[in-house]
Amino acid sequence: MKMSDMLATLAENARIFEERMGAWQAEMSKNSENAMEQARKWQETAVQRQEEVNRQMSSYMESASEQVRNQWQQMQAAWESQFEKMRQQGEEMRANAMKMTGGAEGKGFADWAEAYAAQMVAFSQKMQGEAANAIATATEARSKSGKKT
Repeated sequence: MKMSDMLATLAENARIFEERMGAWQAEMSKNSENAMEQARKWQETAVQRQEEVNRQMSSYMESASEQVRNQWQQMQAAWESQFEKMRQQGEEMRANAMKMTGGAEGKGFADWAEAYAAQMVAFSQKMQGEAANAIATATEARSKSGKKT
């Protein structure tokens, strides 16, 4: 093979590689935009679900006895305290991840943040499962007692 043929082949391979890189970068950007859009949609529906739960809770609390209200307030305070502890631990872990991975601009931090978000979503889904079980139990208990839900 002649030197000119080798250089032509290398130049052609470099051009093809640049085209592929451009396509990969465009696809990665598109996927990132799609992920952000999905996160925004999830957040919007989460806010709507929370508003509905708040309305239902207000309705339940209006008809609940004083003892039930007190128990609810104690549980709510315990849950809020636990959430705050988890949030603080998350912040500590985030600070440690930023030190280890080159700061907010480092690729490692982006990987860590994605993993953290995935864990929080999984935890939220577990909590939603618990809530669904509690609703089912309440519905069953109300049906047995003859009260309307």
